[in-house]
Amino acid sequence: MFDMDGTLVDTERLWWEAVEHVAGRQLTEADRPEVLGRTVEHTAAWLADATARPVADLSSTLHREFADRVRTGIVPRPGALDLLDALARDGVPTALVTASPRAVAWTVLDALGAERFAVAVTADDTAVSKPAPDPYLAACHALGAEPAACVAVEDTQTGVTSAEAAGCAVLAVPSLAPIAAAPGRTVRDSLVGVTTEELEAMVLRGRLGVAGLPGKAAVEGAPEKKAGSEPAEAAGPVPRRAAAAGTGVVPEAGATPLHEPNAAPSRLRLRVMSWNLWLGGAKVDDHHAKQIKAVLDTGADVVGLQETAGTATRDLAEALGWHHHTAGANLGIISRHPVTAQHGDPDVGFYGAAGARIQVGPGREVDVWTAHLNHAPYGPYESAFDGLGADELIAHEEVRLAQMREALRWIAQTSDDGVPVVLVGYFNCPSHLDRPDVAWPVTRAAEEAGLLDSYREAHPDPVAAPGHTWSPIHAVHEDCGGRPEPQDRIDYVLHRGLRVLGSRTFVTGTPRAWPDVAGNDWPSDHAAVVTTFGLPGAG
Repeated sequence: MFDMDGTLVDTERLWWEAVEHVAGRQLTEADRPEVLGRTVEHTAAWLADATARPVADLSSTLHREFADRVRTGIVPRPGALDLLDALARDGVPTALVTASPRAVAWTVLDALGAERFAVAVTADDTAVSKPAPDPYLAACHALGAEPAACVAVEDTQTGVTSAEAAGCAVLAVPSLAPIAAAPGRTVRDSLVGVTTEELEAMVLRGRLGVAGLPGKAAVEGAPEKKAGSEPAEAAGPVPRRAAAAGTGVVPEAGATPLHEPNAAPSRLRLRVMSWNLWLGGAKVDDHHAKQIKAVLDTGADVVGLQETAGTATRDLAEALGWHHHTAGANLGIISRHPVTAQHGDPDVGFYGAAGARIQVGPGREVDVWTAHLNHAPYGPYESAFDGLGADELIAHEEVRLAQMREALRWIAQTSDDGVPVVLVGYFNCPSHLDRPDVAWPVTRAAEEAGLLDSYREAHPDPVAAPGHTWSPIHAVHEDCGGRPEPQDRIDYVLHRGLRVLGSRTFVTGTPRAWPDVAGNDWPSDHAAVVTTFGLPGAG
């Protein structure tokens, strides 16, 4: 389990450069308290006071400038990538455990290769961060491993304290300040030459509570056992591969799966997001900056948008420096990878589908489609409020079913052999995979056309992982009658020809309920769906 800044990479220099660029001047020592270790929002507010520029504009510009620098200028610490590659060859799952915010972590992961890690835990994923043990406990839970079977690699005393409090063995590689030797801790000058065998020996020393086993700079003793934890095995071989908590399943809390822990690492992956912007986001203050932050937070490569209000697709793409395809006044696709072709009717109406071919690498393309289907009649209301049975509910899906079949016809017309397909969208209907009592025909039609539901692949049990996307702001129905709003999964990421590495729903912050939504961090009335795919032949 690896710390990020100072252990794997040095991002402070890049953040400093980004702030200097936005500020239009060289920063000094006096500026450090407002820049280093601060959130983007804090630094943007500080710059706003000095420049009289809007905080939202400064925030989005800082996000973009920093992300651009990380993608092009990040430098791994000596030995870091070699160790990650060795662990991958030996089948040892790894986690990123950082006190940096999610937006920074996802950008660094894109630069390092997210396929190198099974899960990531960021400052946004636990109630408290380092030096508390919570981040490392969350990573252990996500990997399905007891803390005593894990090694944490850290460069600061703060991180070491966190990992040892969780019950992990620690490999300390000091960056700015020295770290003293201690029981259960190995101290090295760098990661150069560190091997899987050395890390395994550290775990074994901790379990046996003895010194003298193979390893460099070993310190006698074991980490203090965390109160209430299960006892570790007293002896026996240390497994090369920690048991996975479940293939592709999002853990209960505190970590984001990046790919299957027990799968061979893929060298090329694509993270696709489906997001309804809710009338362009206009119901929420500073929605444009919040939309940019949300896209960066997910680490998405391609986003299929609905309810774009005509201009949001272009505006977001330009702010991110991405490519885009706008279709009609409601649909759009933004992509960090080039768009090589546009599919479907460019003048599609409010409801319908639009697609784009995305070049994700040399000789590798994926067709990505986004769809928005008619909102009425709405089956969950008819079921919950009107008591309609399965036959009537299915009969009332005719309009949406026709729209889905039209989208599938376009997909069939434009598909090429060997080019995977992704269809995302706001379908306005539940899935037959979630409610077996109703054979919802829209999702069945997509399945019959060969499109698989990525979220349900990653989370087969709809009871354990319902994946509701409607609605993070509606707990009760808008008719003021106090009736509970049916919560359902009505936004999807479907695919053909790809491998699901992980899938999740995504909302930032804790949105306030309608109508008190203007100050929400999350600028939508839907949760987004984010799926990470492995491309065929990558490895």
